Amino acid sequence: MIKTDILIIGAGPTGLFAVFEAGLLKLKCHIIDALPQPGGQLSEIYPKKPIYDIPGFPEVLAGDLVKNLMDQIKAFEPGFTLGERAETIEKLDDGSFIVTTNKGTKHHAPVIAIAGGLGSFEPRKPPLDKIDLFEDRGVAYFIKNPEVYRDKKVTIAGGGDSALDWTIYLADVASDVTLVHRRNEFRGALDSVEKVQELKKLGKVNIITPAEVTSLHGDEKLETITVTRNGEEEKLETDCFIPLFGLAPKLGPMANWGLEIEKNAIKVNNALDYETNIPGIFAIGDVNTYPGKLKLILCGFHEATLMCQSAYRIINPGKKYVMKYTTVSGVDGFDGSRKEAPKAVIKSIE
Repeated sequence: MIKTDILIIGAGPTGLFAVFEAGLLKLKCHIIDALPQPGGQLSEIYPKKPIYDIPGFPEVLAGDLVKNLMDQIKAFEPGFTLGERAETIEKLDDGSFIVTTNKGTKHHAPVIAIAGGLGSFEPRKPPLDKIDLFEDRGVAYFIKNPEVYRDKKVTIAGGGDSALDWTIYLADVASDVTLVHRRNEFRGALDSVEKVQELKKLGKVNIITPAEVTSLHGDEKLETITVTRNGEEEKLETDCFIPLFGLAPKLGPMANWGLEIEKNAIKVNNALDYETNIPGIFAIGDVNTYPGKLKLILCGFHEATLMCQSAYRIINPGKKYVMKYTTVSGVDGFDGSRKEAPKAVIKSIE
């Protein structure tokens, strides 16, 4: 039996940052994740994708963000159960919980924080004949290592942020990049749309709209695709076809835990601390929903911070916690280490 103060389900960025906030409160964390390494989607799907909306980082690669978060929580020595899925939950008479994984590992904690991102997920595949035959032979649904596309002809399909971001990134990697979207308007960030349009003017990318990829061709590997625009078909030579139509999320076993679910997400009380309908169980990050919810990493960080404050009160009933800024208090690790705030900073605050 693994015992901890806060059991976090999901080792994505929100779950990892929750470890840091809990550590500041002297609370111990243990994390369960079905993936074999921490980082969630950032590590598994797009470790080399640049992220632009993390405060203090004009641009940071997803994999580097995970590394930084792991470095940040190292002093607090969190435990990890990786490669196992949280399967069942049992509430004990004292209000604490036992969570058992699909491999039988049991975890005991007074507080559960579900930070499962989108839950288990699969890519949304376009309904094209033979697409399964070309998977790993020219067709991919995620980009883990952009160097795979060095000096190759790449066709991306989609109109959201991922399609736009990878079009921009691969413009300096691939020999030829074509973006196909079924509408003239894109759904992504305006800044990204403007960058793609500028790349088109410079002749660095091709944009075909409104259009759809309607068939794939090749023998041992993908060689050409058919693009249909306004009823007219055009064949394009391509080495790689990357349809980026998002993910089909599934909550998995958590959907059977008695949590209140709305549109495949867990409803929480956002007026206070992101607690679910079950006292002691919180949901933070992309896995939750509430009025005005934004699925952004930085929003997950905020939710994790408030969740930890409530977790402290549950674990230490009647004990008052006085919040101190880390610039004043420094950071104490469970290993006895301490990172002091710079004296000049302390003096200016005093």
